Amino acid sequence: MPEKPKHKKAKRKAAGKTGRTEVPLKGKKRLDAATRKTATEIEYSGTMEGLISAARRLKASRKPRKVLQVPQKDMDNAAEAMREAGVGGTVKNITGTQRRSIPKKK
Repeated sequence: MPEKPKHKKAKRKAAGKTGRTEVPLKGKKRLDAATRKTATEIEYSGTMEGLISAARRLKASRKPRKVLQVPQKDMDNAAEAMREAGVGGTVKNITGTQRRSIPKKK
């Protein structure tokens, strides 16, 4: 299924001028966008399974800064998915006006 234009736009914005989109990970997985220090995954599905798998892709990226971008209504579920996957990072809404920090599990 082809990507929607709003997803492409969000990926390009997350990558910025120096980053890349569709960064390969181990096991035929891909990260939406990455810069030197930041890994960004954009997830529109809203299902808990989709959010947890996005959080696991962030964990596999091994970047120091991890960002999961979701629609505003899914921010609570995304924060819970990050905790469940054991990933510390930031959950942002798509426009970037709100964010939540998720501490790493110890």
